[in-house]
Amino acid sequence: MRSLVMGALACAFLAACAQQEPAQLTGAALVERGEYLVNNIGGCNDCHTAMTPQGPDMAHALQGGTLIFQPMIEMPWAPYAPPLAGLPAGYTEEQFVAFMQTGVRPDGSRPLPPMPPFRLNEADARAMAAYIATLPQASPAQ
Repeated sequence: MRSLVMGALACAFLAACAQQEPAQLTGAALVERGEYLVNNIGGCNDCHTAMTPQGPDMAHALQGGTLIFQPMIEMPWAPYAPPLAGLPAGYTEEQFVAFMQTGVRPDGSRPLPPMPPFRLNEADARAMAAYIATLPQASPAQ
């Protein structure tokens, strides 16, 4: 009987120590996580926000910008980073999440360098998309 009780206690202890699945973020917490990832980890503003002499023009965050750098060797290169704010044109939120997980656009193509081939996990991709969707889109040219 004693070994049965000890075995049950050991199993209960091990179950309590098992790695728990993190809670899924929603709402403001999801957007806050996305803001952190976009602005501190992904470096998205380095290309997708127009530059000023002081750095990215955060009043127009992720509204697209001409790249101020280029490769030193001949290679395929994107001279302009498209706007992301409010989600990229032609993408649903699900398509944008999939793009950030696979690096493949909805049409099957891949972006040119300097866009890195991100392979985010689903939770981080969803958080980034949630934050980017909250940003104001660029005003249409008049």
